Amino acid sequence: MKIVFRWFGEGFDPVPLEYIRQIPGISGVVPMLSDIPAGEVWPSEKILSMRQRIEAHGLTMEVVESVNVHENIKLGVPDRDRYIDNYIATLENLGKAGVKVVCYNFMPVFDWIRTDLSHELDDGSNVLYYDSAFVEKLNPEEFAAWFSAHSNGFSLPGWEPERLAALTRLFEQYRGMKEEALWQNLEYFLKAVVPAAERAGIKMAIHPDDPPWPVFGLLRIIRNEQSLERLVSLVNSPSNGIALCSGALGADARNDIPSMVRRFGGMGRIPFAHVRNVMRSSGRGSRTTFYDAPHPSPMGSLDMYEIMRAYSDIDFEGYMRPDHGRMIWGENSRPGYGFYDRALGAMYLLGLWEALRKGKE
Repeated sequence: MKIVFRWFGEGFDPVPLEYIRQIPGISGVVPMLSDIPAGEVWPSEKILSMRQRIEAHGLTMEVVESVNVHENIKLGVPDRDRYIDNYIATLENLGKAGVKVVCYNFMPVFDWIRTDLSHELDDGSNVLYYDSAFVEKLNPEEFAAWFSAHSNGFSLPGWEPERLAALTRLFEQYRGMKEEALWQNLEYFLKAVVPAAERAGIKMAIHPDDPPWPVFGLLRIIRNEQSLERLVSLVNSPSNGIALCSGALGADARNDIPSMVRRFGGMGRIPFAHVRNVMRSSGRGSRTTFYDAPHPSPMGSLDMYEIMRAYSDIDFEGYMRPDHGRMIWGENSRPGYGFYDRALGAMYLLGLWEALRKGKE
């Protein structure tokens, strides 16, 4: 198992690589090319330049995130093949640069959704927070404007300006789409790109929907064990895998994360793991709230020991990273990606892992 750390690229992430290098046990970073719009090819020269900067700090670049799928692929419109060809070209370029895992998602329009980007906990730290009542009182355009105004000046993955500028059109295009149609579009995409990923030596890893239920009427299909089972059956290949995020899936109390780890990890279909905690609570009626909690088990609703034990039981050899972190100790950074708290999370996961592995000796 290799512990890695999310990094958004030079000029887009306030956390310098030399800080990440100082976290004990971190082997590499998980970057993205933040200035390349969804659907465009990631140029080889930019990929190699980024790898050189990362390696100069003693870190590796074996996993990348946010090679975003263009909306026209999700919609299944006639020009999707052009964007799929671009995606394949990006995979080829990443493979030549030594990348082994590509994390992506298939969520229409919006990526992850929260209704408060700096919710204050009792200890004074700030976290990402979700309240369904907040979503229900705004229309998508109002929500997007609110989100952008509270992002600390950062362009967040899945919330790029060009995507938000086309909200009305996108919602109209998705209106009336059935789940089966979105599944068919995902299958079409995977049947085209997975063979290319195999040739490039890359494992595709889909991130579950966050939260794992429809928002603003938009479909969310990667949300539980049954949907993950269907996902891996679409293309029977180790290159068709899962970025199993305990926090995203854990927002739904019905999801058994350790069971999913054993099932899909035992099949060799989890090349990448996001391991974090989430605190769930439910309000009156249909109201649902949760927040991205600190990593230790007592701080949230998930048993992190049992999740890590599941990874140990399958002798997990993939990549793992701490996920969303609080803002602590006066930090003002990209919402959800506080450096200090993610570093604490990495050390917590490494401590659990060492204890579990030594217990098997």
